[in-house]
Parts: sequence; structure tokens; C-alpha cells
Amino acid sequence: MDKYEKVKKIGEGSFGKAVLVKSKEDGHQYVIKEIGISRMSNKERQESRKEVAVLANMSHPNIVQYKESFEEGGCLYIVMDYCEGGDLFKKINSQKGILFPEEQILDWFVQICLALKHVHDRKILHRDIKSQNIFLTKDGTIQLGDFGIARVLNSTVELARTCIGTPYYLSPEICENKPYNNKSDIWALGCVLYEMCTLKHAFEAGNMKNLVLKIIRGSYPPVSVHYSQDLRFLLGQLFRRNPRERPSVNSILDKPFLSRRIERVLCVFVCVCMCMYVYVCLHQSVFATSEPQCHMLLRPLSQQPPREE
Repeated sequence: MDKYEKVKKIGEGSFGKAVLVKSKEDGHQYVIKEIGISRMSNKERQESRKEVAVLANMSHPNIVQYKESFEEGGCLYIVMDYCEGGDLFKKINSQKGILFPEEQILDWFVQICLALKHVHDRKILHRDIKSQNIFLTKDGTIQLGDFGIARVLNSTVELARTCIGTPYYLSPEICENKPYNNKSDIWALGCVLYEMCTLKHAFEAGNMKNLVLKIIRGSYPPVSVHYSQDLRFLLGQLFRRNPRERPSVNSILDKPFLSRRIERVLCVFVCVCMCMYVYVCLHQSVFATSEPQCHMLLRPLSQQPPREE
């Protein structure tokens, strides 16, 4: 922690603490997730290190960027980029009952889906999709965060608390003690979409027992007819009780009313990459001598893994 200066604590939950820090090296602000691992066995610690290594390789414009990780004093510290726009949960609550326009909802939703596609295409599960784990950058870009944290907490007391602390996103199969799968992420995605449309959780109850019953039955208040039939029909698909009947994230992005938005989102990403391209080339004076090095910055946009339905 010597490389960082603590600014303030910005969150505390089942995972531990989230602290806003300032790097003494580059002056940038980052968020450090502090996770207690002292109760873990050596095998569990090794698994945690593997999961953090996977997290380190997740590079996408809609995923919060990993910087580094280290262990100190019985804790695992994960350093991530700081999203100045806060999280989607706070954004939803700040609406004070005023519904978001459908255009805004779909723009955000497509970005969340693009992040989840990046994860699922690599045969990896997020496991903790919720509005509190979706962030907004200063320019309004959506970024999916806390990826991998739930796996790091696997087989620990903290994971049990996580399930109890945020039960609104549990899928029917999890409530029935069945294995988590990629379609469980899709259910949670539906919960987030519903929140953006109604400013409320899809499944709410006075106690855990009744909440689980509602989730298993798949009973939730309908979304306002103010929103399009396409959007309302999609929600119904995401909330199919049988996970096999839920669409994959690739199938979701193939829907015409969403696919046409992807082009616009990618255009923004290309513009950002071009700015990075020019900046790096100017500062490294490689326009004339090392043009291929600059083109490397753009390569990730054109390299897509094989599609899977």
C-alpha cells in the first residue's frame, strides 16, 4: 500500500472495503478492493491468485480496467480504475421516480451486454451482476466491474454473506441449489434491465422465504407500456424460469432493435482508440519509423473470438 495514498473509503460490503486512493507514481486515482483471505486454505489462496490473473487479462472498453494486485497483512488487494460517474444503483436512485428514456436504457444495456459478451466468449462467468457493480465513467460510458470478485470469495464465509446481502439478483436455479451457469448471469442481466425501466427491483418481499418463492415462480410487476414491445418482450425472455430457454448474450445483441446501436457504441470506441493512437505516436515519435506499433492499439477492436450461441 506504500505506493498509494488513501483518499477516502467509498464502499464496504461482504467482500471487504473499497477505498479510493491516489497513486504516488502517476497521480491518478484508483479504487482498491481489500479482501480478507486470512481464513482461506493454501489451496483457496492459490485459486484466488488464478482468478485475479484471469481478471488481469480482461481488457475491454466496457469492463473496469484492472491495474494490479498484491497481498499484505492477511488481505488481498485488487487495484482497479476509478469510475468517476459512480454506480448505476446510485444513478437509478437519483431519478426520484422519474423514468429513464428508452433510448438511454438501451444505450446502457447494449454496453453491459458487450462487456458480458467479452466475458462469456472466454468461457468465464461474472457471477455478481447487479446495478452496484455497473459503473459510469466521467464521459458516461458504462463499465462492468467487480468481475472475478465472487470467484475469489468462493468457499469462504464472505460468499455466503454476498448471497444474503444482494438476494434480488438470484436466479431460480440458484434458489433451488442448482449449479451457477452462464444463463444465471443472463437472469441477473434481466434484473438490471428491469431496474433501469422501473427504478425498482423485479423481485421484492418482506423476508427471504417469500422472496425466493417469488423468484422461483418468476412473478414480477409488469413494466410500463411506456416502453416498446421489443423491450418488454426481451425482459420476458431474460426472466424465463428454465435457464435453457433464456437467450445467450450473443442472441440478445443480435436482436435488430439492439444490434443497430452496437455500431454507434463501437464508433465511439474507435474514436477513443484513434485519439490514443495519435497521442502515443506523437509522444513516441514513431509516425515515420514504427507505424505498425501504433496499429497494435487498434487491433483489439478487430479481433473477435468465435461466436457462440
